[in-house]
Amino acid sequence: MKTPVYIIEEEKLRRNLSLIRTVAERTDSEWILAFKAFALWKTFPIFREYIRSTTASSLSEARLALEEFGAKAHTYSPAYKDDEFDDIVRCSSHLTFNSLSQYERFHKRAAACSIGLRVNPEYSEVGTLLYNPCAPGTRFGVTADKLPEQLPADIRGFHCHCHCESGADVFERSLQHIEEKFSKWFSQLEWINFGGGHLVTRKDYDIELLVRLVQAFHQRYPHLKVIFEPGSAFAWQTGPLVASVVDVVEDKGIRTAILDVSFTCHMPDCLEMPYYPDVRNAKHVEEISHLSPLTSHLYRLGGNSCLSGDFMGYWRFDHELEIGEQMVFEDMIHYTTVKTNTFNGITHPSIAMLHQDGTLELLRQFTYEDYRSRMD
Repeated sequence: MKTPVYIIEEEKLRRNLSLIRTVAERTDSEWILAFKAFALWKTFPIFREYIRSTTASSLSEARLALEEFGAKAHTYSPAYKDDEFDDIVRCSSHLTFNSLSQYERFHKRAAACSIGLRVNPEYSEVGTLLYNPCAPGTRFGVTADKLPEQLPADIRGFHCHCHCESGADVFERSLQHIEEKFSKWFSQLEWINFGGGHLVTRKDYDIELLVRLVQAFHQRYPHLKVIFEPGSAFAWQTGPLVASVVDVVEDKGIRTAILDVSFTCHMPDCLEMPYYPDVRNAKHVEEISHLSPLTSHLYRLGGNSCLSGDFMGYWRFDHELEIGEQMVFEDMIHYTTVKTNTFNGITHPSIAMLHQDGTLELLRQFTYEDYRSRMD
C-alpha cells in the first residue's frame, strides 16, 4: 500500500451510525452530520441508510448537502454574503442567523427556510480557547440580554453550540444554563438545535444520562423538536492515517523520524488543540530525561514540511525505526480530511475505504494537478 493514505473502515463507520440512530430513536430527536468534521461524500450512500439530514456552514457545504447527500441542509454561518445568500437558501431547509443584524438584513430572502437564531448561553466547559465558542468577546451568537421579549414571527428555532468532544455530564450542566437564559422564549419556537460536540460514540459516554436528559426536556417542552449536529461522533475512531518513515536525523541527542506526512498539513488539530495522537505499536513519553534515545528506541516525530514546528513529542517504539517502514496514526478521519492543505506541495494523503469484506477501495488519489489547480 502506497503512503500516505487515510483509511476509513466501513465496519467501524456503520457501528457509529447504528449507535447514533439508536440514540436518536430513544431520545426522539434528530441527529444530523456536520460537514465541518466529515465530508467524504463518497460515503454518503452509507450515511443515508441511518440519517436524513446534514448541517452546512458555507455555500459549498450547502451544495454538498443538496447535490451529494440528496437533502437540503440545516445551514448556519457566522456571516452570510449577499452574493451567495440566495444560493444558500436554495440548498437549505433550515437557516440560522448568527446575529440580529444579519437577521434584519436577510430574513425576508430566507422565507422558504425554517429560520433560526444562534444564541450564546455564556457558558462552555471547552478548555482550549481556540475551540471555545462562548469565550468572552466571542463572535458567535446572541446573548439573552440582547433579545426582544417577543421574537420576530418568522424565527422558528434557537441554535446553541457550546460543546467540543464532550460527555453527557457536560451537556447536563450546559442545558441548565441554556434553560436559565432562554427558556422564556421557548414557547415562541418550534425547534432547538443543541449543536455539535456531543461525543456519543466514545466508549465512556453516558448514553443513559443523555436519554434521561432529553426525555425530561421533551416533558418540559413537548412542542420543541430537538436537533443535535455532531461531526466527530459520526467518524470517531473509524480509521487511521498511514504514513512512512523517510529519514531519521539527530541533533543534540534528539532523534527525529521524518515522515511522508505533515502535522501542519494533514493532522492540524495535533498542533492547534494541541493533542498527542495514538501511534500504533508505540507509546507516547512525557518525561524523557531518564531515557537514552539511542537505547530506548525513542523518537520525535517530524513532518515533511519546511515549518520548523512541524513535529510532535516523543514516542517509544519496540525497535529501531527503518527507512520505508509504515507508521499508523490512529483515529485520523474526523477533522483531518476536511482541514488538510497543500503547504509546500507535500504529497496529499490518498483516501481509501476498507470495506466489510476486507477489500480496500481507493476513493481519491491526489496529484500535481490538484496542487496546481488551487492557484490556477
